[in-house]
Order: sequence, then structure tokens, then C-alpha cells
Amino acid sequence: MTVVDTGPRSRGQTFLAILRQSWPIVVSQWASMAFGVLDTAMTGHSSPTDLAAMALGVSVYITVFIGLMGVMHALLPIQAQYVGAGKLDEVGRSWGQGVWVSLVLSVIGGATLLFPNLWLSFSGDVAPEVRARMAEYLLALTFALPAALMFRTVYALANAVSRPKLIMTINLVAIAVKAFLNWLLIFGNWGLPALGATGAGIASGIVFWVSLFVGLWVVLRTPFYRQFHLRIGRPDPAALWSILRLGLPMGGSYLVEVCAFTFMSLMVAREGTDVIGGHQITANLAALAYMMPMAIGVATASLTAQAIGAGQMDQAHRNGMMGIVVGLCGASLTAIVLYTGRATIVALYTNNPEVAAVAFSLLALLPWFHVVDAMQCINSYLLRAYKVAMVPMLLQTFALMLVGLFGGWWFGFGPGRALMDPVRNALLAGSPPGAGSMWLMATIGLAVSTLLLHGWYRFVVRRTHT
Repeated sequence: MTVVDTGPRSRGQTFLAILRQSWPIVVSQWASMAFGVLDTAMTGHSSPTDLAAMALGVSVYITVFIGLMGVMHALLPIQAQYVGAGKLDEVGRSWGQGVWVSLVLSVIGGATLLFPNLWLSFSGDVAPEVRARMAEYLLALTFALPAALMFRTVYALANAVSRPKLIMTINLVAIAVKAFLNWLLIFGNWGLPALGATGAGIASGIVFWVSLFVGLWVVLRTPFYRQFHLRIGRPDPAALWSILRLGLPMGGSYLVEVCAFTFMSLMVAREGTDVIGGHQITANLAALAYMMPMAIGVATASLTAQAIGAGQMDQAHRNGMMGIVVGLCGASLTAIVLYTGRATIVALYTNNPEVAAVAFSLLALLPWFHVVDAMQCINSYLLRAYKVAMVPMLLQTFALMLVGLFGGWWFGFGPGRALMDPVRNALLAGSPPGAGSMWLMATIGLAVSTLLLHGWYRFVVRRTHT
């Protein structure tokens, strides 16, 4: 018995299937990213100190959360292959084991958020008021982390069974709640104290827990999900290891991707509060744009894994290649919007002229950054659909950390600084030396990652289809 159509499709049918599953995920991911946009925009109108504290705090939290979220996302190909094979009871069992994994990861992740000064050791001389506000922001998010990770079990399940509208609906409602709580807690309305960045962290925590309870209520009480016999049960070492064996290298890949951003932010902090703010606006836009290819990657990986589980290997490859085409088209359209609308976009984020000038200079590169980012994202998800994660993690480590991050430091802050200035001034006129050089090298690193990952995907397809 299967609950999805895993039979052969034409190219047109495959295209439509990816679009049908992608658009709710796109909306859901944008809704989720709206949290960061709201925090950046609202703290940006609170004070430069709050914006800087939030920027650094988000960099740390995202590093921790994304790495752990990557481990949880191992549930998606595992469950999608079970769905394609008609093993519905195994879907419910693996979901429950995923809950146990999320609880363990919450303890590990929460402990790393409690030492902000360790993270700031990469940032040089950060103002004491920024350090203090950042520590408060991370403390609030420490209590939010368990809910955020457990919600990933609901997220993976909904996408594995091709029901992404559940997550979309929850996230859309969560935006309104988040905006209201930010308005109350950041600015101190209705007689509450003005908490700035700390208020944004508290608001996120409340929304994460509410979203989790709503998601659990739906999957445990809706008739469609009852056929999977969802239950937590006792921890099963074999089942836990099957998740971790795939999830740890997947989490490593996620961590490599986000660490490039995190350590870029921490090093850019050496150039002052205004540069931190301008870099944060650019990074936030890059992350917001990334949600589109990520959604296409999730949808394509889910459909591909379902086809693999059903033994439809030709359809699995057709899904993968069509996902790349859809992603490239979407990334190209997004790049055009980012380039032509950058002045308006910056004005929506900040009214500080110094911060705006930095952001505007960096946004000249963002369209190119986004296209290569989209391609490496979708190729990495395709490999995960085949349960291939270790080699992609190693390839991304080389491209993003060595070429991108280390290269950015070398040309932006290290011995090679003077060598990058002519290129930076030509492509990113007026950009800060460190931040501009790091964004240039990050783009090159993503291009290298794309080529390596796609080459390995082609190898995996040849190996598994013979």
C-alpha cells in the first residue's frame, strides 16, 4: 500500500509535480524566514546596538540550529523511501525515534548557546553593550531550541508524504503572532518594558512552542496521519543509529554552509557596528532568497526518494534533473529582482545612512551569489534523496570553508588583502575591504561546490541505475 503516486511521469508531469510540492514549501520557508526579516527590520529601528547584538546572536543561533536541523532532516529521505515502498508502519516508527533524537540534540545545542563570549573571540573588540544584549538574546533562544527541533519531525513527515501545506499554514499564522509579540517586546508597547533584541528572542521562543503544539495536534488527530501509526515508543538503538548515520553528515553539510556565514559575520564585526549592520542586511537577504531553492530541493528530494523506494529509478533521475531546471529558472528571476530593486530593499531595512551605504555596496554581488547558492543547494538535496551524505559533506567543506571562508579571510583580513582590492573596487565599489573580499570569495566557493556536487550526483546516478 502507498499513499503517493510513484509511477512514471512525463517531463511535463514531473515539472508540475515539483511545482505542486514546491510552492507550499516556498511559502512556508519564506514565512519562517520572515522571523529574521522582522527581527532585523524592527531591531534596526530600535537602535544600532540592538541591530548589532541581534546580528551576532542570530549568526551564532543559526550556526547551532541549522547544523542540528540537518541531522533531523535525515527523517525526510528515510520516511519518503518508506512511503514509496508502502511501508507505512515504518514511517510512524521512524517519526517517534526522530523525537528522541531531537531531544538529545536540544540538550547539546542549548549548552553551546550559553557561552557567547567564546563565539565572540573571533570578532575582536565588540562593544560591551552589544555583548551583553547578545547574551540575553541567545539565552531566550536556548529555551526555544527544543521546540524548534521537535517541530522538524512534523516538518519532515509532512514533506515525506507530500503534504507540505500543513507546515505552510502553521508558519503563515506564526508570522502574525511573531510580528505582534515583537511589537510588544522590542519597543515596550502596552506598558511592557522595551527589551530590544532580547524581546525579539523571547517572541521567537513563544512562537516556536505554539507552532510545535499545533503541529503535533494536527498529525496526531488527523485521519490521514493515523494510517502511519505515529508513536514515540522506547528509544531503539538500531533505529536511532539509522537516523544518525545519515543525519550526522547531513548536519555536517548544513553546518559547513552556515559556518561560512557565521564566521564571516564574526570576522566582519572587526570593521565596526555599521559594517555589521550592512553585512547583516545582505546576509538576511541571501538567506531569504535561499528559501526558494531550498524549497525546490526539499520537494525534489522528497519525490526522488519516493521513486527510489518504489524502485522507479528512471523517474527518480527525471525528478532530479527537472528540479535543477526549475531551481535555475527561479534563481535567475530572483537575481533580477535583487539587482534592480536593491535601493528600495535597503531602504526597507534601515534608515541609518552609514549602514545603508555598506548594504548597498555588498548587494551588487548578491544576484550572482544567489544563483550559485541555489545550484549547490539543489544538488546537495538530490544526493540526500539517495541517502548519500558523507562525500557531499567533504566536498562542501573543501569548497565553502577552504576556498570561500579561508580565502575570504586571506584576501579580506590576512596577508593577501592588497591583492583583492582592485577586484573588489571594480565589482563592489565602496564596499568595506574585509566584508567585500569575504563576499567575493564566498561566491567563488559556492561555484566550486556546485560543480563538485553535481559531478558526484551524476556518479551516484550512474552507479545506482546499472
